[in-house]
Amino acid sequence: MLRRFRLFRPDRATPSPPAAVLYAMFHFAAVLGACLLLNVLASRRVIEVGRLVYQPVRMLLLMIWLFPFVGAFFALMATPSRRVADSVVADHQRRDRSGECGPPEATLTHSDGGTPFQVGEHLQWAHELPVLDWQALDLWAAGHTASPASEAGRHHAISQGRRTWLLHLREALGPHMGLLETQDAWVLSSLNERQEQGVAEYVHTARQRITRLLGDLACFPVGLRSVLLVMDNGEDYYRYVSIYYPEGEFANSGGMFIDAGCPHFVVVRDHLNVIEPTIAHELTHSALSHLRLPRWLDEGIAVNSERRVAGPQPSLHTPHELHAMHCAHWSAEKIQRLWSGDAFFHIDDHTLLAYELARIIVEQMSRDWDGFAAFVRAAANASDGGAAAARDTLGLDLGGYAAALVESPDADGWAPRPATWS
Repeated sequence: MLRRFRLFRPDRATPSPPAAVLYAMFHFAAVLGACLLLNVLASRRVIEVGRLVYQPVRMLLLMIWLFPFVGAFFALMATPSRRVADSVVADHQRRDRSGECGPPEATLTHSDGGTPFQVGEHLQWAHELPVLDWQALDLWAAGHTASPASEAGRHHAISQGRRTWLLHLREALGPHMGLLETQDAWVLSSLNERQEQGVAEYVHTARQRITRLLGDLACFPVGLRSVLLVMDNGEDYYRYVSIYYPEGEFANSGGMFIDAGCPHFVVVRDHLNVIEPTIAHELTHSALSHLRLPRWLDEGIAVNSERRVAGPQPSLHTPHELHAMHCAHWSAEKIQRLWSGDAFFHIDDHTLLAYELARIIVEQMSRDWDGFAAFVRAAANASDGGAAAARDTLGLDLGGYAAALVESPDADGWAPRPATWS
């Protein structure tokens, strides 16, 4: 039987798609390209302007790329032009704020009477910046007679001294610096009025959230404001913090809590969405400073509070990568740096892993909040890294607990050993 086959003839052209299909494909590609170009241009403008004036940059970028065209349109409408942003920066740079607060007082008077406090006699200078003798101020504020001063009078006296010191510091840093005073905060900065008010409002909000989060563990003394110093650049920042720390190399930071007589924290000027996590972190230190906790516990609570108050921040590593780094890094010798607090002052991955491990330990322990709160109170002023407090209140061996979290096969030698700490 013969079968017929249809042979392929190479000289016959393959049918081309209809013109309507080609037109639709071209139209789709053009629209896609236009949306992509608009998103790129809008993102570039948002980022450039955000470097000059305050902008919710991350929120605007998210809106641009989640909602093509519409998101870019609204982002551009919410972003001032480069010319306007440049003019705001220029006006800010020319602003002289030396007449806003007046000169610092030379003599302080106590509401309960007694000998006035002569500021000049108790003011010292380091790196051309003023430092007040806080111990002398506290003694003067405590009263001058056999009966101790009232708490309200003492707090008022201390507030006078802190405000006077801030005015001296403002003069030393330059006429562009201003001092904003609110119910909960003093903000010393060169920020414009809107940014300054925003920072002060965030301090108020963060204090409320931290108090709700930590309960009676947190303590912001009534009548004593939080002090925030916003330095213009890294040079001024490190010039200031070097007053309180010995010479040497320390981990880079954009913010630091200093509790040397006058609890306050200092940050480098930046966009508010960068400053806010630092404020939340350092305010937690301020709220816990009355307990004098081991540094690893203090930092672990602060990092967890920062994430709850300001939201989690972008990380260079995934959780899986971090866990692998923990497992490879920690040993019986290196864990002693965590318990002693030394690990938080290194300039390498050790610092990152120390903060992360402290955060994880606190996160796991605080699942039973009542038990954890009892542990924190028992660990106040502890010189053994909190080992005895953990054993007595939680029935835990800190060394074994940390070893299990990083999957160490052997927990021998992981418990805090204060005798080996330098």
